[in-house]
Amino acid sequence: MQATLHPDGRFTARGFVFRAALGRTGVSSSKREGDGATPAGLLPLRRVLYRADRVKAPECVVPLEPIAPSDGWCDDPDHPDYNRHIRLPHPAHYEELWRSDSVYDIIGVLGWNDAPIHPGRGSAIFLHVAAPDYSPTDGCIALALPDLRRVLASGLNGILVLERG
Repeated sequence: MQATLHPDGRFTARGFVFRAALGRTGVSSSKREGDGATPAGLLPLRRVLYRADRVKAPECVVPLEPIAPSDGWCDDPDHPDYNRHIRLPHPAHYEELWRSDSVYDIIGVLGWNDAPIHPGRGSAIFLHVAAPDYSPTDGCIALALPDLRRVLASGLNGILVLERG
């Protein structure tokens, strides 16, 4: 099943409409590292990561993997591990996946800039849990935890992100 993210924050799937947080600078077809934009296009759901110490494993149709305190994601365009899941400590700049807040309790890894990877085109584009106030993300797509679980359980395998409309 494919869902659609509209630039106004509507996330539609199987006739349902959910509220979503998206990148602080909106949606862009010319995504660059650090620009705060959610990339436009078809983003396949590659796998789902989750905090087994906090949440039950979500139902989903893609590979599922628990994370640990040593999990990170390289966001350094000058490093060979750019836009890849890494183990910490790591010599390059990275984002920690094991966070003190709940936004990464469930992480859908979206297929952006990964086949092939182009340095600087953006990294760590995830479908994850929204902050309670739905504050903007750094480029990810975020849903309330119950909505995220519902969407994943419905067979989500990709998201069409619209730049307009």
